[in-house]
Amino acid sequence: MAAHEGNPTARVDSWIWAVRLTKTRSQAATACRAGHVRVNGERAKPAQPVKSGDEVRLFHAGRERIVEVKQVLAKRVGAPAAAEAYTDNSPPPPPREHVALAGVRDRGAGRPTKRERRELDQLRGVRPPS
Repeated sequence: MAAHEGNPTARVDSWIWAVRLTKTRSQAATACRAGHVRVNGERAKPAQPVKSGDEVRLFHAGRERIVEVKQVLAKRVGAPAAAEAYTDNSPPPPPREHVALAGVRDRGAGRPTKRERRELDQLRGVRPPS
């Protein structure tokens, strides 16, 4: 963490981990390297500094989190303190009934046949390759 004249900054991967948006710092760094993290609209590398007032967008676990940095943290803190470090502007998650469940095959059933795969693709609304 670097302090510049009363304007503290922290690495974006460290901050995402410290406010508990990801479980581990390595997950946060991997998300940055994969292009799933944006700071003020720009792709962020893991070492990019964040400061108070920045907007951080993180696509993680199937949903996008849009947060505004209120407090810069370099060390992981408890959940109540972490919730106070940012303002969550994320869209609400979709209702559970709208989330498609992955098909579950019986144990030992093996791979789906070509016919079963086509039926599964049709249920999911996936177009066959042309």
